Amino acid sequence: MYTLKLISEHIEQDTDYLIESKEDGSKSYKIKGIFMQADVKNRNGRVYPMEVLNKEVKRYNKEYINEKRAFGELGHPDGPTVNLERASHMITGLYPDGKNFVGEAKILGTPMGEIVKNLMDEGAKLGVSSRGMGSLDQKNGANYVRNDFYLATAADIVADPSAPNAFVEGIMEGKEWVWNHGALMEAELVDMKERINKKIRKKQTLEESLEFAKFLKML
Repeated sequence: MYTLKLISEHIEQDTDYLIESKEDGSKSYKIKGIFMQADVKNRNGRVYPMEVLNKEVKRYNKEYINEKRAFGELGHPDGPTVNLERASHMITGLYPDGKNFVGEAKILGTPMGEIVKNLMDEGAKLGVSSRGMGSLDQKNGANYVRNDFYLATAADIVADPSAPNAFVEGIMEGKEWVWNHGALMEAELVDMKERINKKIRKKQTLEESLEFAKFLKML
């Protein structure tokens, strides 16, 4: 079991909207833009080395995008896993372009997806925020994301305040998450679970000792 920090990066590069009208009168909605950037110190003071992002994007493409299960949510979620009830889009592409990683996503017909479509129709400006977990190395006045970085989703859809090519502070770094028997759990919950299990084991040991003592008296 090891601890990872939850990392959220909100990139404020303009996102392109692709709205296509179909013959039956319906529309298909897509977004395209820079989802992540490598080898650049962001406003959070973090740097994602190209080799780290490149390796993780390849895994994400293979395990999620190619299998049509790369989803993102509308708004800032409160954990590292994607909640399908809040899914608004499916990420259909993620590829390197220089130091940038360009992504494409299809807006879904889910309740959250319909909200995104309405916002797009109304001309709202939206941004994307990647979500992942990893540990950091401090050097040269920056926090470098280490090779254990795990990309949870390449893009959640969020409000885009301003400043192209800038990052704003991630909002989900106050909690730590751990891999616990193949599942992600909040570190505080894991500690609580371990304390409870320890008390249970202590109680069981005491009961076993009492039973053994009774057995000895019967001899």
